Amino acid sequence: MTDAATGDAELFRSTADRFRTAVHERDLDAIDALFTDDIRFYSPVKFTPFEGKPMVLGLFGVLLRTFEDFRYVGAYEGESQTSADGTVLPSAVLVFRATVDGKEIHGIDLLNFEPDGRVKEFTVMVRPLSALKALSDAVLRGLVADGLVPAP
Repeated sequence: MTDAATGDAELFRSTADRFRTAVHERDLDAIDALFTDDIRFYSPVKFTPFEGKPMVLGLFGVLLRTFEDFRYVGAYEGESQTSADGTVLPSAVLVFRATVDGKEIHGIDLLNFEPDGRVKEFTVMVRPLSALKALSDAVLRGLVADGLVPAP
């Protein structure tokens, strides 16, 4: 591996580590610094992504309040194709466990990085379906309460 490639890998690993720490500390300012202005967040319950830093940070505020006993339990590095235009970007997968309304959730966060190390796309996948439903209901309540989406 070249020195440049090693340095790039360290940059992306550092962003993933800083993100993990920010989530564990529930630090929205630290999360804000890691996202591009045009970040896209692909939710497991919504067909279209949440777009733009203000909306995604609002969503993270709700998520940080919603998850109980959230913890990352694994991490993987690689690259993946973005959803927006098919560009291949460096990426990290963070494996997590949490509880929402008494339901245990297993999931992954896929982070796609810009060359400067900031997160360009964020995709979440969770299981089982009963936990996804509990998460969806709780997040919708939070988004409505925070005025980020209209009441259904």
